[in-house]
Amino acid sequence: MALTPELLAYYGQDREHERLRGGRGRLELWRTQDVLRRVLPPPPARVLDVGGGTGVHAEWLAGDGYEVELLDPIPLHVERAARLPGVRARHGDARDLPVPDAAADAVLLLGPLYHLAVRDERVRALGEARRAVRPGGVVVAATINRRAAVLDTVYLGSYLQERERAAAHRAAAEGVMYSPGHGFTAYFHHPGQVPGEFADAGLPGAVRYGVEGAFWLYGDIGAWLDDPGRRALLLEAQRSMECDPALLGVSGHMLTVARRP
Repeated sequence: MALTPELLAYYGQDREHERLRGGRGRLELWRTQDVLRRVLPPPPARVLDVGGGTGVHAEWLAGDGYEVELLDPIPLHVERAARLPGVRARHGDARDLPVPDAAADAVLLLGPLYHLAVRDERVRALGEARRAVRPGGVVVAATINRRAAVLDTVYLGSYLQERERAAAHRAAAEGVMYSPGHGFTAYFHHPGQVPGEFADAGLPGAVRYGVEGAFWLYGDIGAWLDDPGRRALLLEAQRSMECDPALLGVSGHMLTVARRP
C-alpha cells in the first residue's frame, strides 16, 4: 500500500477492526467466507493473507484449520493480528512480499488493491501474489466496484451533501475516490477491468464473484443478518447470482479468483 499520512491516520484510529464485525458489514464478511470456503484448497493449506488488517479473515481461516500468515503495512494491524490464535503476523507490502517463491497454497489480497490507484502497481501486487503461490495455487483479490460510492451515499443519505455527491460521481467516472469523511484516496474498479489486470500479472482465466449483490442496499438488511435462518436464505440468494455479469457492479465489492498456471 502507498502509506500516505492520511492513510496511516485513518487506520491508526482502529476503525477497521470492527468494520466487518457489525452492522451491514457482516454481509461482506459472510459472503467473503462463503466464496473463499468454496475456492480455497482444503485445510491445512498455507494461506498468505496480504493486507489482512487486524485479522478479520485470518481469524476464521485459522479456526477452519488453515496455516495462516498475515502481512500488513500498518503497525497497529500487525500488533492486533499477532494476538490471534494460529495466526502469524508481520509487516509487509503487497508490491514486494517478503516471502520465497511458491511459499503458499493460496494468496489473498482482500484490501491492497483498494489503495493502489496506479494500474502498474496493482499488476505488480498481483504478480507478487502469483510468485508467492505454488503452481496450481489460488490467488483471490477483492476490489471495490466503480459505482459503489454513488450507491452507498444514497443509502446513507450523504448523497444530499454536494461534496460527497461530487466525490462519488468523480469515482464513478475516473475510478479514484477521495472521501471527505475518510481523508484518503481509494481506487474503484469497473468489473470489466479486473480480469485484464490478473492476466497481465500472469493469472489468466479469472472468475469474478459479486460479494453483496444488491442486498447491502436494503433498508432492513440488519434484520436478515441478525436472524440465522433468514441470513442463510440471504446468502443462498446471492450465491445463486454471484457470477452474473449483469449484476457484478451492483455489489459494493467483487472477488476475483484465479489459479497460477
